[in-house]
Amino acid sequence: MGLIRAARELRASIRRLRFGPPVSHVYNPLEYAWAPYEAYLRRFAVGQKPVLFLGMNPGPFGMVQTGVPFGQVRAVRDWLGLEGNVGRPCPEHPKRRVLGFDCPRSEVSGERLWSLFEQRFGSAQEFFKRHLVLNYCPLAFMEESGRNLTPDKLPAAERTSLFEACDRHLRRAVEVLQPQWVIGIGDFARRRAELLFSEAGCNVGQILHPSPANPTANRSWSRIATAQLEALGAW
Repeated sequence: MGLIRAARELRASIRRLRFGPPVSHVYNPLEYAWAPYEAYLRRFAVGQKPVLFLGMNPGPFGMVQTGVPFGQVRAVRDWLGLEGNVGRPCPEHPKRRVLGFDCPRSEVSGERLWSLFEQRFGSAQEFFKRHLVLNYCPLAFMEESGRNLTPDKLPAAERTSLFEACDRHLRRAVEVLQPQWVIGIGDFARRRAELLFSEAGCNVGQILHPSPANPTANRSWSRIATAQLEALGAW
């Protein structure tokens, strides 16, 4: 499959990258959680997808645990019907343990995102007929304290090397999926998509990020995101 090959190429590219302070730990689910991610692509990344949803990078209780973008455990296991072996990153931060599908905490962003899709489409099979969810960057970054560090906050040289690899992967994903829309989940993902596709005949849009750190998202996020998608014409 094209996306599986592309993911393997991305994994090989970022394996060579090194990150300095303030980053103390880097988690790559494409390494230790490859099994569920590959299963996700094999089951759902089949055929053309008119709408590609694009996130930023793994959340600590989502893709970091399950290998699936926005991968809140309940949604991945019960709605997507996926499980798989999840190993441990090395080194592992003592405050950010990877427990895989045994993780007791919920990724709120993933819970909100997949719940919206479940409410609108009913089954995962129905949603994935026309949609796919990917992350722009597969890496999660942590500071010594355990605090999350987003890719846009990396030093310029490290950011440039990482974004080159992620851009190649995203271009390949768009070649394979042939979406009419790339919808950034949040501002960062939308800006990366615009840089690559604004003149390539692919529409780029944005929905509000479902993170609870965003006060607006805590007030009827699903209603706001649905209205944004309908206004764009993606739904």
